Amino acid sequence: MTRTPDARPGEGTLEGLRSAFPAEWREPALGYPAVQAWEAANDVTLPEPYRSFVAEIGNGVRPGPLGVGLRPLGQLPACWSGVEPRRPGAMFPLEAEWIWEDDESVTDDEDARIDAVFAHGSIVLRAQDSQAFWVLVTTGPQRGQVWLVTDVGASPAPDGDPADFVEWVRRGQTGDGLRP
Repeated sequence: MTRTPDARPGEGTLEGLRSAFPAEWREPALGYPAVQAWEAANDVTLPEPYRSFVAEIGNGVRPGPLGVGLRPLGQLPACWSGVEPRRPGAMFPLEAEWIWEDDESVTDDEDARIDAVFAHGSIVLRAQDSQAFWVLVTTGPQRGQVWLVTDVGASPAPDGDPADFVEWVRRGQTGDGLRP
């Protein structure tokens, strides 16, 4: 587990995140004491700038005109089909794209490796649809990267092109990341 928080992002980065999500769409920010309590309970320190986003800007974003929103910290979408309990502090099991649908070593849907992708080392940012979820990796070599985890595989988002939280949000503003 990364126990020491990353350096807080600069004001320009945080202002960019504020402007990406209008205030009327944002849920109230948690504040750092609540974020720290969640991190302690889940044995993980959130990557920046997401950590500062939920502490200072908003703990989730209601869907706006484009239907795009962000889940509050630790909350799962109603359509979540992954295993439980989630373990954000456990090691995220992937370092590269894995399409298990095409992997001959996967013999059934009960493969523990697939369960680990859904349950370990990430938080769910939002549902793309009922079988695809944007997650922020919280542990391991991919820490801080946004991945798309679906019923057939997982890859850095979008389309295998790695993006951290800020880049993912920026791409969403241009139609390449957040939008369905």
